[in-house]
Amino acid sequence: MARPLYAQVNLAALRANLARVRELAPKAQVLAVVKANAYGHGLLRVLPALADADGLALVEPEMAYLLREHRYSRRILLLEGFFTPAELSEFAQRRLATVVHDEEQVRALETSVLERPLEVFVKVNAGMNRLGFRPDKVAAVCRRLASSPSVAALRLMLHFARAEDDDGLVDALAAFDRACTGLPYPRSLANSAGVIRFAEVGGDAVRPGIMLYGATPLPYETAERLGLRPVMTLRSALIGVQDLRPGDGVGYGATYVASRPHRVGVIACGYADGYPRHAPNGTPVLVCDTPVRMVGRPSMDMLTVDLTDVPQATVGSPVVLWGEGLPVDEVASAAATVGYELLCAVAPRVPFVTSELAGVDLAL
Repeated sequence: MARPLYAQVNLAALRANLARVRELAPKAQVLAVVKANAYGHGLLRVLPALADADGLALVEPEMAYLLREHRYSRRILLLEGFFTPAELSEFAQRRLATVVHDEEQVRALETSVLERPLEVFVKVNAGMNRLGFRPDKVAAVCRRLASSPSVAALRLMLHFARAEDDDGLVDALAAFDRACTGLPYPRSLANSAGVIRFAEVGGDAVRPGIMLYGATPLPYETAERLGLRPVMTLRSALIGVQDLRPGDGVGYGATYVASRPHRVGVIACGYADGYPRHAPNGTPVLVCDTPVRMVGRPSMDMLTVDLTDVPQATVGSPVVLWGEGLPVDEVASAAATVGYELLCAVAPRVPFVTSELAGVDLAL
């Protein structure tokens, strides 16, 4: 029998979240962000649910090549662009769009001879200070690229550093507007947080990421209140039950010590499966659809929970680590991290199954 741990991917929820993006940004093209293997969900696994997107965006060239080999024909945008000039011929052959964010990339395009010119997104550094050109350099960069035979079309793009903050748009939008003054090219501004605030952000194309997978990009709003549904549910089962006496410790280091008699359940999931080892006592878990709290330190293959509120629980009882009924953001908050990290960190040894319905507990 298989170990009772698996990640369920709900394609119907992903389609619903993409539809929600369309509702929020009805006038924009949608480039679905699928970097990091679709935020840990499996790029090829979720691809059918993204059929209504206008294109995809990611950072890994090898995954872009794989998409073309699987006959994906719409736009594919490389968010970090090309890393060496030698990649440009492959980009051209496979009709990939590229971000350009520094002078070396501009020079490479100016000096390359390609079989077909590329669609280029010029990235503006409007305060993030990772990649991109300062606003006062953008017009000159666009003039150079527009005159290059290697460039078929130009776009302008921005990535917000603080779109989730009430005042996080003002300075970035002002800097972007300065950079784009007099430039006639289409614009792409909005990440997930920007999509939610699209009425303020605008733009011709949006690039939703985490919201597609049913987690919130905003610290003050839940995914449910934003109209989003969880796509990944990490499911397991109890594989053991222990009766504790006062003074009994649980797990390595005895970071939890019982103050009363009660039962604890042992779950087949640990940090080797991608569960955060630093998750503290009290981190939420669902057992038999009932919220319980974790007790003791997660180990490599197991974690333990207090069964006081689920007296009917026994070996084999179903568990949800996050997903349907327990938002990944709640688990991440308890573990002092973000939902993005938990979704991306699910380990290769965890099997994935795909469903089209919410809340379906699939047997392996």
